[in-house]
Amino acid sequence: MTDTWLIVGLGNPGPEYSRNRHNVGQMVLDELAARIGGNFKIHKARAQVLEGRLGIGGPRLVLAKPVTYMNVSGGPVAALARFYDVDPSRVVAVHDEIDIPFNTVKLKIGGGEGGHNGLRDMSKALATKDYLRVRVGVGRPPGRMDTADFVLRDFALAEKKELPFLLDEAADAVELLIRDGLTAAQQRFHPAKV
Repeated sequence: MTDTWLIVGLGNPGPEYSRNRHNVGQMVLDELAARIGGNFKIHKARAQVLEGRLGIGGPRLVLAKPVTYMNVSGGPVAALARFYDVDPSRVVAVHDEIDIPFNTVKLKIGGGEGGHNGLRDMSKALATKDYLRVRVGVGRPPGRMDTADFVLRDFALAEKKELPFLLDEAADAVELLIRDGLTAAQQRFHPAKV
């Protein structure tokens, strides 16, 4: 195995989905790409990929945005993990999370998928749930709105004003996770319980 990290931004392909809540993981990868420098290129594994380093001489990162729909993200992720010889313990899924409030970032390893079809497909394709997750809070649907309808909509106007800060914070979380480990990242991004 290599010292490479595979960072996957989950979302749906195409401009009609690009600003949806469900695509916040890919938005975070765009922020990371801006920090690393370079452009995404299409990879044979059905993903857009950008390779770089976390700082000078830092760990090698492979940023990946599958070009398949969310619910079949696992195939491209597993293919990239094989291609780059990345163990699932060094795979980081960056994704939308309705079970935490908007403007919140949380991190974990493994666990359930909470009805998230992109995570479910990744777990199946990687044959494990034990990969890292950077969960970007998009909040719960209002009233009786269907969850799928909610995540497939763009952020509300008030949320759009805060979105750049959320994407910046989520990108910071990915960097801290890789540089200092899960516990340090959780201590920084999870509010202390009083």
